Amino acid sequence: MDINTALKKVLKNALVNDGLKRGLHETCKALDRGSGRLCCLAQNCSEPEYTKLVRALCKSQSTPLLMVQSNMELGEWCGLCKIDETGKAKKVVKCSCAVITDFGEDSTALEVVMKYIKEQQ
Repeated sequence: MDINTALKKVLKNALVNDGLKRGLHETCKALDRGSGRLCCLAQNCSEPEYTKLVRALCKSQSTPLLMVQSNMELGEWCGLCKIDETGKAKKVVKCSCAVITDFGEDSTALEVVMKYIKEQQ
C-alpha cells in the first residue's frame, strides 16, 4: 500500500469518526489548541502566507505535516465532493489544508502513514 492510498483511507476514517478539521480556520483552531495529531497541506496552495502559518503552527505544536500533491485531491479525500452512482467524485471543492484530531479505529493504512512519518523525521 502506498502513502497516498493509505492517507486517503486514514482521512476517510477520521471523517467518519468526526475527527477531521478542514480549511484554514478549523485547522488553525485545532493546531492552536494542540489537538491536532496529523496535518495535511496541499503543495499547490497559492497563498504563501497560508502555508507559512500552517507550517509554523505544526512546528510549534510538534504536529506531523504531510504534503499532498494538489488541493483538489485533498478536497476529494476529505469528503468535499459529491459522489455519483458510478462512484466517481463530482463537484470537488478545493481544500488546501486539513488536520486529523481523532484517527478513529486502528487500521493497516494508519500503520503505513505512521511508519512513513517516522521515516521522514
